[in-house]
Amino acid sequence: MYPEIPVLGNKEKKEQIPIQFPKQTQESQPGIEQAIHPLPIFDNTEQERGNKLQNKVALITGGDSGIGKAVAILFAKQGCDIALSYLEENEDANVTKKCIEDYGRRCLLLPGDLRQEETSKNIITKVINEYHKIDILVNNCAFQMPQNSLLDITTEQLLRTFETNFFSYFYLTRTALPYLKGGCSIINTSSITAFQGNERLIDYSATKGAISNFTRSLAKSLVAQKIRVNEVAPGPIWTPLIFSGMTEEEVETFGYNTPLKRAGQPFEVAPAYLYLACEEDSKYVTGQTIHVNGGTII
Repeated sequence: MYPEIPVLGNKEKKEQIPIQFPKQTQESQPGIEQAIHPLPIFDNTEQERGNKLQNKVALITGGDSGIGKAVAILFAKQGCDIALSYLEENEDANVTKKCIEDYGRRCLLLPGDLRQEETSKNIITKVINEYHKIDILVNNCAFQMPQNSLLDITTEQLLRTFETNFFSYFYLTRTALPYLKGGCSIINTSSITAFQGNERLIDYSATKGAISNFTRSLAKSLVAQKIRVNEVAPGPIWTPLIFSGMTEEEVETFGYNTPLKRAGQPFEVAPAYLYLACEEDSKYVTGQTIHVNGGTII
């Protein structure tokens, strides 16, 4: 699954840095998956289908591509019907929809800007009208724009980052909550940056820290209702999001700074979400973080 790749010599460090991906950039944000080379690996075809989420309904934001896509497809393989929320990447979303339907499950596409509170209300209404319930909510949409200094982060960027990465989680969860019952699961996507920080992703890291504390506080708040709230904190994963502000050279060696010396693929993150979504497997787990980051110890 991981072919031999050339290496980039680094004379100063006296090491061979593997060129994992070809040079490439994207101007659109949060990025188009179909334009990435090579395409991210979103489905572990060696994994057998099952019934861990049989006849459940999952609403997944940022579900058109990347981690959200991999989670949606894995859930479908386990018997779940899917509602995919995404900004406007219709081509990516339709590819994901076809994959889900190929596994015999239904898929509802829900384009819209979750920075707007009204969008959450519209999405929840459509999901309830279509499926009549929500069993699993996966908050996963994100925006990032690296900057070399705090002085380079404009007010507009700060607002967009927080509105996309945190406010959307808050709005959608609050709107969905009246429809969630005991045994339901809320899963938020945090990041390794919430725990380590990142000098070029100051605003992004701050939003991920907010998500982590939102997860823990909400988990305590919903204990009596028997609704579990957890998060997954990925490290470097090969998704369209990484093209936001990265140079071609950074893309080439993306993920090399992990102990495993490579970037992860979306399908390698998805099982963490499945574990947290399945009440049978994770009934005693709430307010927790699962780190999927290539071996970095947090």
